[in-house]
Formats: sequence, structure tokens, C-alpha cells
Amino acid sequence: MSVETHKETLGFQTEVRQLLDLMIHSLYSNKEIFLRELISNASDASDKLRFEALSDDALYEGDSELKIRVAYDKAARTITLSDNGIGMSRSEVIENIGTIARSGTRQFLSSLSGEQQKDARLIGQFGVGFYSAFIVADSVTLLTRRAGLGAEHGVRWTSDGQGEYTLETVEKPTRGTDIILHLRAGQDEFLDGLRLRTIICKYSDHITLPIVMRKENAEGDETVNRAAALWARPRNEIQQEEYDAFYKHVAHDFEAPLAHVHARVEGKHEYIALLYVPQRAPFDLGDREHRHGIKLYVKRVFIMDDADSCCRRTCVSCAG
Repeated sequence: MSVETHKETLGFQTEVRQLLDLMIHSLYSNKEIFLRELISNASDASDKLRFEALSDDALYEGDSELKIRVAYDKAARTITLSDNGIGMSRSEVIENIGTIARSGTRQFLSSLSGEQQKDARLIGQFGVGFYSAFIVADSVTLLTRRAGLGAEHGVRWTSDGQGEYTLETVEKPTRGTDIILHLRAGQDEFLDGLRLRTIICKYSDHITLPIVMRKENAEGDETVNRAAALWARPRNEIQQEEYDAFYKHVAHDFEAPLAHVHARVEGKHEYIALLYVPQRAPFDLGDREHRHGIKLYVKRVFIMDDADSCCRRTCVSCAG
């Protein structure tokens, strides 16, 4: 089927231009954070599809196996992140990407209530995560189609982050979103399979969707993340062996812990804490310069491991 091309160039909202300038000049001091943000957005899109499909199963279009795919091309110097979540229509692309403080995720959260809101497991709530792509990319292309719309309703969005973006109607057979990052000079460290896998396991190991990549020097795909958050499960469903295995994974310790505490606190601030006591004191226990402390996760996504002062100031979750 031929697609009637509708192409236009639009300008970003003033606030978005300011944000992009900050992103390009490293608003985040740690550049690898871009992958965490894009994976979180992809997870949101899949959660939205799950909820909308509760009342309209046809939105799955025969494909209910939700996943996130990360790929890289050294020759083209690109990183591509794809999901088969809800996708976006042309108007949603303009609203959610061209305008800040109009986060599709935040609007979706506000539309839920009661237990649905608790179960949504949506990660981003501020609508700025997508722009972090410009920390490492000098050009970004987004291909998307909303679930339920025909293939002829695909949308291609492109921008160099300099104040304008181009929208074009394209044919996209599958629902969901592909984000292609054309890396800046000097960012070739991210064109490495091991580097990308390390970032995924560091930040997004516990989100509920599988994150897949092509196997290195072999045929087929492999799931990179564990896709499970032990602390979020009820204590009576977790065996001691599972607690020990999780500790060894996150602490890189060969021995099982001496003890652990698993607690859920509900009230004005809701959080879950899973604290371990190792068998032996770490070798750098007396090092005052050592900054690693409690690992802070928000909505299953790793935020920091220097959370001691953060937790004292804000009482936010240490494992949420």
C-alpha cells in the first residue's frame, strides 16, 4: 500500500530548546545514563499497551510477547533501541516530544486509580528522558506507529537537537518505536557489545521486560537482564537460596550473606528495603573516601549507590 507522505518541519518549544542545550552539554555527568532513560521509556510504552489491551486485545496485533531490543552498528556508528509497546501517533509525537512537561507517562499515571496505579510499574514521570539521547548523539531518528493504527500511519521523527525537528508519514508494518542514535565523534565506546550489556545490567537489570541483544560472535539473540526484582516479591514467596543468590549477584560476593532484612514501609512515603550483612567486613571499610553505600532503585531502575546522604535528606526508597 502506498503511503501519502506528509512531511513538515516544526520548532521545539522554548523550554525544550533550553533542555536540549543542557543535555548536549552534559546535564547528566554520567553519559551512559542515556541508555537507562531510553529503556525506561520503552518499558513505559509496553506497560501502557498491557493496560489498554485489557479492554481491547486486538491492540496486540497477534504479538503479545513484549520485549526491548538493543543493537549497534559500528560501520554506521549507530545505536538502535526498539520496543513493541503502544507506539505513538503523529499528534502524540508532537505532544510528547516537541513539548516538555507534557509527559505521556505522567498523563497516563494520572488517568489510573487505586490498585491499577500501584501495579502500573511505570518508570519515568518527568518527560525528559528521551532528550538524554542527545548527550551522545548529534542526530536522532525515531520511527513509531501506535497500536491499532494501520501500517500507513507510521511516523518518522528526526532532529539534530538544534531547535527544529522533521516529521514525516511513513509505512511501518509493526507497532511500537525504534530510536536510532547517530553517535557524536568521540562516543565510540558505546559501539561495543560488552559495554552496552554492562550498562543494561547496571541500571535496568530488574525491569520486568526482557532486554535482548544479538549474541556476540554467534547466531541468535540473548536476554541481557534478569527481568525480575526480588525485593518487590512478598517475603513468604522467597526462599533463602534466592535471597543468597541475589546478594551474590549485586554484591559480587562469593559467600552467602550473614543475615538480611526485607521490609516494606507504607505511609506518606512508601518504600521497600532489602539490606544485607556480609559474612566478612569489606577490605575498604575504613576508607573514608569510599563513597559506595545503599543502592537506590526507583521503579526497579538503578539510580545510584551513594545513597546514604540522599536517603537521610529525603526518605526516598532504597529499593522501590
